Amino acid sequence: MATKALFNTVVNWFIRQRIDQIQNFMKHPIETQNGVLFSQLYHAENTEYGKIHGFSSISSYNDFKERIPIVTYEDFEPYIEKARQGNPDIIWPGYIRKFAKSSGTTNAKSKFIPITDESLEDCHFKAGKDLLSIYANNHPENTLFLNKNLRLGGSSELYEDFNTKFGDLSAIMIENLPFWIEITTTPSKKISLMSEWESKLKAIVSEVKNEEVGSLTGVPSWMLVLLQRILADTGNKNIAELWPNLEVFFHGGISFKPYKEQYRNIIGKDINYYEIYNASEGFFGIQDQSGSDEMLLMLDYGIFYEFIPMDKFDRSNLQAIPLEEVEIGKNYAIVITTNGGLWRYLIGDTVKFTSLTPFRIKISGRTKHYINAFGEELMIDNVEAALVKACEGTQASVSDFTGAPVFMKDGEGGAHEWIFEFSTPPENLDLFTDLFDSHLKSINSDYEAKRYNNMTLKKPIVHVAKPHLFYSWMAERGKLGGQNKVPRLSNDREYIDPLLRMNR
Repeated sequence: MATKALFNTVVNWFIRQRIDQIQNFMKHPIETQNGVLFSQLYHAENTEYGKIHGFSSISSYNDFKERIPIVTYEDFEPYIEKARQGNPDIIWPGYIRKFAKSSGTTNAKSKFIPITDESLEDCHFKAGKDLLSIYANNHPENTLFLNKNLRLGGSSELYEDFNTKFGDLSAIMIENLPFWIEITTTPSKKISLMSEWESKLKAIVSEVKNEEVGSLTGVPSWMLVLLQRILADTGNKNIAELWPNLEVFFHGGISFKPYKEQYRNIIGKDINYYEIYNASEGFFGIQDQSGSDEMLLMLDYGIFYEFIPMDKFDRSNLQAIPLEEVEIGKNYAIVITTNGGLWRYLIGDTVKFTSLTPFRIKISGRTKHYINAFGEELMIDNVEAALVKACEGTQASVSDFTGAPVFMKDGEGGAHEWIFEFSTPPENLDLFTDLFDSHLKSINSDYEAKRYNNMTLKKPIVHVAKPHLFYSWMAERGKLGGQNKVPRLSNDREYIDPLLRMNR
């Protein structure tokens, strides 16, 4: 125990040394970002992409945005594919040997996101250390390294092709983790890299139930599935009974709001919750204040940020602004230039700034995940806020959901149709629906206007999902695992119609 305590003290001291650097970019955000941009341009000026766009003669941000187009994955794929087939110096100097394979939530076609040595070390791994640094700084009496961190990644097998490796980002990271992280983490690398989800869950439960776990890291929905399996296997009434030293859950990937009450119940005691914002393309934000619901935008990870105001979002003419021009409370699509070789790349997420000194954000949705069939501009943050109020008012809790429009027909108004899977159903579904509708009106004036007198939008149509419906649907689509997400909103009926058929 004395050795563990010494290790905990030493590692805590080591990781907290980073705090001064974090505070420096908080004080000098624009200078930090400009340094990132011109460092990237200089580094990649002799690549194929750099020569095409004249990186070597770019001397200002205006030059940068005029010469380099904003791209989606589909636009940029030919360059990525060249690099993936073993050609050097295409989008980043040298060979790129690792690619994070991701199909996302909207596209069945696989995406291969380049992972360079720089992006792995100076972005993803640096962010992991920063998360621990911030937590340790906020909670100096922590015992993180007296106990193990339970990590839950995706379906993590790695494959080889064209002399490169590809797979989930979690698999790439696990394969390359420093030793001191590996010895403080459970389950083992062997189990973490298993690909078949059900077998993997059983193996994780078998291993971790005998460990002393002090922290959790993963996507809230999938971690909840794992914790429920652990309780079923061990017979414990809550997680705190099994792991009394559990102190924090580091979560990301989807909003935590719909799951907060469920975690309070299943864990059985109060712990800390810290949100992170990461993707295959990079690591973007970390909650830096205990008990907050906003994240610090991380500015020195080799990522240069631009933002497209969503009220001016036009795919035929995408126009971005730099960090210094953003405003609090507006929805922005994020554009990134990275040390992974992505140049003015539209990642598909939208954020709102909650603070400009320092720059803090909340994730507000996806550029493809919204409902705007009638001009209501409904984003995921609206829905989640209304859902919290509806659950509070009916003592309900929701484990999964999705929504879509019902289009106007034969002169009748349209509607929004929802399917909710409840872990605790409301006693009165009509009251739940009314509260949900009412709170949407109160926080979204466009929705309220369209709902006026039921002229454009009628009252929401709400269906109760049978147990495990979403899990079964994700399994049918081959999307079980920690990096796959249920699409919450869609402007068409691609997702809700199959779910409704399965629910009959």
